[in-house]
Amino acid sequence: MVNIQSIGFVADSKLEAFIQSKLDKLMKLDDDIVGVEVFLRLEKSITTENKVVEIILDLKGADLFAKKQSQSFEESTDMVIEALRRQLVKHKEKLRAK
Repeated sequence: MVNIQSIGFVADSKLEAFIQSKLDKLMKLDDDIVGVEVFLRLEKSITTENKVVEIILDLKGADLFAKKQSQSFEESTDMVIEALRRQLVKHKEKLRAK
């Protein structure tokens, strides 16, 4: 189950569809993903890099978290997904080692 929350603004359906498609690919990597929480925020910032994406992956027995900030929500999402993909691979390796 994926829950996308935009804090302080309304995310358009194209952005939500983009995030959903990225998460679908990520969720194919691991069957243990129970749920996903996505938080989109606009930070008050002097720079244009004020689009923050936080994703919490709820796995059986563990939670993975990543947060990235950039000039666009799409770029932040790409970076968060990549960070979570690496964490998932490490998590699977740890489980296999047991």
